[in-house]
Amino acid sequence: MATKVLVTGVSGFIARQVALDLLNGGYLVRGTVRDASRAESVRETLARAGADVSKLEFVEADLDSDAGWEDALRGTRYVQHIASPFPLEQPRDREALVPAARAGALRVLSAARDAGVDRVVLTSSVAAVEYRPGRPRELVIREDDWTDPEWAALSPYIVSKTRAERAAWDWAVAHGWRERLAVVNPGFVLGPTLDARIGTSLEVIKLFLDGAYPATPNVTFTVADVRDVSAVHVRAMERPAAGGRRLIAAGQTLSLPEIGEILREAFPAFANEIPKRTLPDLLVRLLALFDRSLRSLTPNLGHVVRAESAYVTELTGVSFRPAAEAVRDAARSMIEHGVVSLPSPQS
Repeated sequence: MATKVLVTGVSGFIARQVALDLLNGGYLVRGTVRDASRAESVRETLARAGADVSKLEFVEADLDSDAGWEDALRGTRYVQHIASPFPLEQPRDREALVPAARAGALRVLSAARDAGVDRVVLTSSVAAVEYRPGRPRELVIREDDWTDPEWAALSPYIVSKTRAERAAWDWAVAHGWRERLAVVNPGFVLGPTLDARIGTSLEVIKLFLDGAYPATPNVTFTVADVRDVSAVHVRAMERPAAGGRRLIAAGQTLSLPEIGEILREAFPAFANEIPKRTLPDLLVRLLALFDRSLRSLTPNLGHVVRAESAYVTELTGVSFRPAAEAVRDAARSMIEHGVVSLPSPQS
């Protein structure tokens, strides 16, 4: 009998790719949705991508409520807990996203323990790894590094990812479950979307192609392709040695100006839309006093972060694609799905 895997937030960017890879790997997949009306569009997307959707089912469950989770976990062997809030527009309260992210993670872990699940793979972020006061300008992040959530410079998203992951590990240790938990910490996730619904990370590429940026801040990110992030999730579930580990899923580092240059070269029709100018760091800091979306970038100014992820390749066998490939494939897929339109000749 095929093994059943629960994928939370299955309509999301990463979760759709994980569901596709699991289905293609012969697993049965049960996906959670907050609203049952989303299920059919996910089914259609995965069918178009070539998956056998007869092995796919859905259950309605919300991370803010206990309702539905017992049914969601019944009969499953593994859980891919991917759902978590990631808004492009950050709230004013730096702790605003914490309750939902932390309670959701603990709710899923508790239900998984009650159901006798073998392993939970939790999606965190490098945001829970790389930020702390006084960090060097050139920083290599490693598995045992942690963000300091008390640092006032952090955005609500970074605070929420850090506190939620900490709470998950604390819970796992307290319940003797450390080896049954594996955490994936992706970088800035790009790569192809399976349909026209895009997440916050791909929204950045869309804004480039739409000509929304007059100039770009000089900030850098460790980049990961969604296909590689998904593969790490699946291997973290399958491989015993991944239990109790944090897996940094990121390859090369790119700056926003470098991403713009990659897009200009790959998609010359959009060249006039993509800014060539770089915003000075001081100006970004000044503008961030009035723009919360820029405020979330200020901890990155003047820093170059690289990921030590060779151990992840050794543990999982996943080698990370070049970052430029992830950028190009993200843009190409959005053009193909009509998320981005070709500029008019007058542009």
